[in-house]
Amino acid sequence: MNELLPEAIAAYIPTLIQLVYLVATILFIVGLKRLSSPATARSGNQMASLAMFLGVVVTLFDQEILTYELIIAGIIIGSLIGIVLAKKVEMTAMPELVAIFNGLGGAASALVAAGEYFRFVGQPFLGQDLLTMCIGIFIGAITFTGSLVAFGKLKGLISGMPIVFPSQKAINALLMAVILGFTAYFVGVGGEEVSLMTIIVISLVLGVLIVIPIGGADMPVVIALLNSLSGIAAAATGFVLNNNLLIISGTLVGASGLILTNIMCKAMNRSLSNVLFGAFGAVGASGQGMGDDENKTVREVTVDDVAVMTAYSKRVVIVPGYGLAVAQAQHTVREVAELLEAKGVDVRYGIHPVAGRMPGHMNVLLAEANVPYPQLFDMEEINDEFSKTDVVLVVGANDVVNPAANDNPASPIYGMPVLNVEEAKSVVIFKRSLNPGFAGIDNELFYKENSSMFFGDAKKSLSSLSVALKEL
Repeated sequence: MNELLPEAIAAYIPTLIQLVYLVATILFIVGLKRLSSPATARSGNQMASLAMFLGVVVTLFDQEILTYELIIAGIIIGSLIGIVLAKKVEMTAMPELVAIFNGLGGAASALVAAGEYFRFVGQPFLGQDLLTMCIGIFIGAITFTGSLVAFGKLKGLISGMPIVFPSQKAINALLMAVILGFTAYFVGVGGEEVSLMTIIVISLVLGVLIVIPIGGADMPVVIALLNSLSGIAAAATGFVLNNNLLIISGTLVGASGLILTNIMCKAMNRSLSNVLFGAFGAVGASGQGMGDDENKTVREVTVDDVAVMTAYSKRVVIVPGYGLAVAQAQHTVREVAELLEAKGVDVRYGIHPVAGRMPGHMNVLLAEANVPYPQLFDMEEINDEFSKTDVVLVVGANDVVNPAANDNPASPIYGMPVLNVEEAKSVVIFKRSLNPGFAGIDNELFYKENSSMFFGDAKKSLSSLSVALKEL
């Protein structure tokens, strides 16, 4: 395409392309920074989207990969698919959508890296180029199949329990050694199709085997890690294509994903190796079943009880969990909060880092319901306030409020940072039943003297509370 332009203008095309890449890079960095706050997240996402649009269009035109018609058609079709997904996918299904996005990103990187080899097959390659291709294919393929397994676990198509079998870790290690061996051979002989196809197939299998032994409780960490891997795969592919924007954007995604993975591990007091290889939840902890202790009793309250308790309180803290997301009760909980505020009650929201099923899930859910940002408090900010709180409303949360994490060394979640809701004067737990959460263990909070159960669907229960507060 460049040869169709006047010679004077064509000479500046490479410089202009790099300038556009620079602008896109700046937009990526600033957009990523703005994603750190709910107040600026929307504009940050728009800036990053614009950066990606610029990068894709400029790269396709520069490389003369497609005709103008196909480029425009691809942009329109891709945009329509994105719009439909954004409109149709429920907030509760957002983790599954993110898992699919991660997988598609990994698959794209692997396909581009492999395509670059087959595009120039028969021509001499530098050793570092072949090695970079193998890295991009390996990480991209693992990300693809691993993300599909994560999607299946989150969607319920695959058991959320860890799937383990004898010698599983040894088999994974053997497959990894085979990949390394074929990679060394592939690079050493200057490229060989059978070796490359073997690396692709084994990497796809390894992606499945790595994720299936990880339980549903650890899916937030897995999603963050797979997101990081998709970025690393993209960066590796950028080296294959000698594309600076792809290298920078992939590195940003990879680094931010690793940081988020580390934050999530700390939030659960787990090491990354324990998440990946610990098979957490594969065997239930003895003595943790709900029927094991006949002395355990719960106190059930009515909607009128909760209305009186909250309406005459000075401070109420709402702790949302995945049950609230499933019930789509975010708008109803905001209505309840507004009714309490109208009665002079100080209402706050306590958010655990792993509330919901992915990092930041609960913040986005509440922002969708126009809950004021100043009312959202992270775990570190709100934990010291529970002792000064009259009533805590736990809506659909479970493991993240389990006192066993603080005072029961025999518990599998012992040491995991949790919201210390039991320190409040009264705790009301909105839940369908006494069933355990993702960790598969009983919640000791249910049996505390200051705790009460309000059984039922979260949205219906909150709606009845809203009516009771209006009538009070």
